[in-house]
Amino acid sequence: MEYITLNNGVKMPKLGFGVFQIAKEDCERCVLDAIKVGYRHIDTAQSYFNEEEVGNAISKCGLPRKDLFITTKVWIDNYGYEQAKESVLKSMKKLKVDYLDLVLLHQPFSDYYGAYRALQELYKEDKIRAIGVSNFAPDRLTDMIAFNEIPPQVNQVEVNPLHQQIPAQENMVKRHVQMEAWAPFGEGKTICSIILYC
Repeated sequence: MEYITLNNGVKMPKLGFGVFQIAKEDCERCVLDAIKVGYRHIDTAQSYFNEEEVGNAISKCGLPRKDLFITTKVWIDNYGYEQAKESVLKSMKKLKVDYLDLVLLHQPFSDYYGAYRALQELYKEDKIRAIGVSNFAPDRLTDMIAFNEIPPQVNQVEVNPLHQQIPAQENMVKRHVQMEAWAPFGEGKTICSIILYC
């Protein structure tokens, strides 16, 4: 497995297995299969409603916790300092872990500043190894960096051949924030486009 070193020194696997749109009844098996074939980064979110199933797979996979990189994302309904902190602790229970490798704010809406303060505090308490954001445009990301003590380590955004995000990538490189792609294959649209143009 190849790794990327984040701006705080944490190593994150380059390849991750996301569980968005995986049904609850299939999720545990899918995560176990992913780990079996070599995935070490598992990406879930509060809004996917399958953190418990991911947690079941983590506890059954047979690998030491340190060998896995677990990401979850705080949903906007849980923004604000108190609610975000409580929601992350609930996610940890569902995932059956005593720390998370990466926690992201899912969208730049509602009280995401309060939510980010909660992530910073959990980071300082060693409950989270890296913190970041998701779907933050360059101006929102720049603002987060300027007005917070700990800069985001990651910004997870849609990146694929049909949505390359070049200005966003340039901004992240300049500010030492790791770009992480969701839908890197365009959710199948890229393959369809290639077939149409062949």
